[in-house]
Amino acid sequence: MDQKFVVVTDNAFSTPMSKDEAIKSVKEHDKNGATAYIISEKEAKRVKTPDNFNKPKWS
Repeated sequence: MDQKFVVVTDNAFSTPMSKDEAIKSVKEHDKNGATAYIISEKEAKRVKTPDNFNKPKWS
């Protein structure tokens, strides 16, 4: 079973994609000055909207 991932931005979820595609998408967002995160498709279904996504607090 291939696990799918979703890219989360401030206002949208992407369509499910492979891990490599998700990484490329996040790098492209970063290059364009936008913050994006990768989460599993299962987590995206649980969160439901980008507003419910808790951004990580890395130091």
